[in-house]
Amino acid sequence: MIRDQKEVDTFYQMLIERNSSYEGTFFVGVKTTGIFCRPTCPAKKPKKENCEFFRTAKEAALASYRPCKRCQPLNTPSTLSPEVKKLVEAIEENPQRKWSDKDFDDLAISANTARRQFKKQFGMTFIEYARARRLGTAFQHIRNGKPLIYTQMDSGFESSNGFRDAFTRIMGDVPKKNKNITLLTAKWMETALGSMIAIADEHELYLLEFVDRRGLEKEIERMRVKLSVAIVPGTNELLEELEQQLGEYFEGERSSFDIPLTDKIGSSFQKNVWRLLREIPPGKTISYKELAIQAGNPKAYRAVARANGANQIAILIPCHRVITSNGELGGYAGGLQRKAWLLELEKMKAGCHENLTVY
Repeated sequence: MIRDQKEVDTFYQMLIERNSSYEGTFFVGVKTTGIFCRPTCPAKKPKKENCEFFRTAKEAALASYRPCKRCQPLNTPSTLSPEVKKLVEAIEENPQRKWSDKDFDDLAISANTARRQFKKQFGMTFIEYARARRLGTAFQHIRNGKPLIYTQMDSGFESSNGFRDAFTRIMGDVPKKNKNITLLTAKWMETALGSMIAIADEHELYLLEFVDRRGLEKEIERMRVKLSVAIVPGTNELLEELEQQLGEYFEGERSSFDIPLTDKIGSSFQKNVWRLLREIPPGKTISYKELAIQAGNPKAYRAVARANGANQIAILIPCHRVITSNGELGGYAGGLQRKAWLLELEKMKAGCHENLTVY
């Protein structure tokens, strides 16, 4: 059980706020009910004097608390409702399907619920999500030289104008025969520290971020415009392998990754910093100043910090391993508590013992 009063005060405030950046970093046991929850549990919040805080779900269970049935703290955390999960799975079973009200009835989900929950979660309605998924298939067909009319029909668009309009909204351009279209696929992934989004093509990873990162939507839009790519929901072999490796990492079974990363993003200085980050061994940390020295300019520690902040492939490019010269954590786009958790996981795996300060 956590007894440090400063940590207790912080965790209670995060519990009140349902702060998703603390997901997986602590669990709360409620004395009056005998249950324990994750930080984002939607249940009514208890008084502070009725709370006990734990580092892990196992510690809470050993203290005789029962897992909450609402937030299910023994399972991988997810911000997706059961209805949204069911609909996403249904789309993946048949990405080219055109949905009707009857289809929702067959799944025992109302069309209004699908529209409202998808809008809240993904910023688009279910129909828009399904259409974007169908367009992903269409992009593949066009890139392989398939005639536009067949691509339109295979993707479930009865009107060529509607098909072209849908492309324009995503690509900002109208597809033509044999046009060289770059398609990136976005996949939602659940991890021990909360939901992440990964964007990749069949060959390399472009982005991996926690979904609650501030400014993530603008970050993705800038990437889409700069690289002139289309980004649609779905999955591919690289993303499936990434999800598998992330699961092994969070379980403490993996300390490195063999997922190919894109070199199409970043300045030459940023790319050099990101390369150096990947050379930091798991379980070890380095200061911004030390990293600047390795980058060839001891005075460029602020530029190094900015390059860290510009990194959009979390964990695989381990910017969480960079700390301040006095041993404090510094900054992290995913949240300092996540940074501390990741470092602790890697230290335990490597058998290291460094003192880190969260401030």
